[in-house]
Amino acid sequence: MVPTILIIDDEQHLCWALERAMQQEGYHVLSTTSPLKGLELIREEQPSLVILDLKMPEMDGMDVLRKAREMQPKIPVVILTAHGTIETAIEAMKIGAADYITKPFDLDELKMVIKQNLVITQLATEVSFLRSELTKRYSKLVGKSPAIQEVVKLIERVAASDATVLITGESGTGKEVAAVAIHQNSPRRDGPFIAINCAALPEHLLESELFGHEKGAFTGATARKLGRFELADRGTIFLDEITEMSLSMQAKLLRVVQEMSFERVGGTETIHVDVRVIAATNRNLTEAIEKGIFREDLYYRLNVFQIHLPPLRERKEDIPLLANHFLEKFRPKYLVNKISPAAMELLCSYHWPGNIRELQNVIERAAIICQGNEILPEHLPKELLHTPQNEKELVINFPDEGISLEQVEKELIIKALQKSGGNQTRAAQLLGITRSALLYRAQKYGIITS
Repeated sequence: MVPTILIIDDEQHLCWALERAMQQEGYHVLSTTSPLKGLELIREEQPSLVILDLKMPEMDGMDVLRKAREMQPKIPVVILTAHGTIETAIEAMKIGAADYITKPFDLDELKMVIKQNLVITQLATEVSFLRSELTKRYSKLVGKSPAIQEVVKLIERVAASDATVLITGESGTGKEVAAVAIHQNSPRRDGPFIAINCAALPEHLLESELFGHEKGAFTGATARKLGRFELADRGTIFLDEITEMSLSMQAKLLRVVQEMSFERVGGTETIHVDVRVIAATNRNLTEAIEKGIFREDLYYRLNVFQIHLPPLRERKEDIPLLANHFLEKFRPKYLVNKISPAAMELLCSYHWPGNIRELQNVIERAAIICQGNEILPEHLPKELLHTPQNEKELVINFPDEGISLEQVEKELIIKALQKSGGNQTRAAQLLGITRSALLYRAQKYGIITS
């Protein structure tokens, strides 16, 4: 859409000259010598930018500026002022003017000021749109289970602070959704939310992405580039898959988290930022530290406040809510209205190794396949339709005198370790729990001493 420029100046010849000049730049131009007519045009035409003279007989330019800002709070207004009224122009900028030009002015300078302010306005509009889209995409954590409600409470508590947050959980459990929720409920909500997947880039590119680079820093660096930390200033940066960073990158990140300063790659200037850090991982950080692949000092810097997202198999009561949430999300595209009870039963009985992300993909796939308005069992993937042949019903001989639950748990852990040949990871898989949970229980019962 072609931007509309409105010129309000009581000098007819200046209006004419500016109108011709702006039209040559490709703008749609409106002009008037009457401030009252100018205000009417602002209300009716909603121009992209206003060029406003401060000194006019019919109405003072400051009054026009105030009324224009009341009608369109975000409209950029460029003030035209004589040398003797620069102080007034500065006062106008305090009220909300975007810039000022002194008469007699250089036309090229005015063109540049107009172009810059139109770009700034466009970027602000895009940021507002993207933020609203982000809010739609990550509106809330869906679920009523005690596990997810505990997560919601933790998010509410930590959001108001500026503490660094570490989010843990399996892939697909919604770690980025939780990070966005923290940001949106924080005092930084109007600032940027910048996310980066640390596993997606090799080390030399990751450093440039995080901290930026100067022109000529390396082959292909043809211009200065701002890094994610710089872009996240006064906002939040989300570092996903933090454990996939190399040790050397971890050392550089540690300094930034500690001091909130860094140098761009190939640069010497120290950049200071104000950024909240949220990190996430699907790996066991304690194990990563023991293996020497993650710095312990960085762990303690990041782990100021930890939030663990439970896997979907541990919150199965949320599956109907999530399934219908995704159905609603895809409805405008695929026109499917509901999920049949039989299909929902299959969804609820599946173990979901891919967690919420897998559920979302299954619902979208079913919506694509479905020719009617209801998802049926035959629209679901085959792995959801049949119980694995090797899955057997657990048989327990329950004695009349009762049995100790702890004794049963202890015996199951012993048998799982025996069956796995002492492999703790495999034993945990056999029991359907995490390795850390297995170690905790095994140590509790004295099965494993350390």
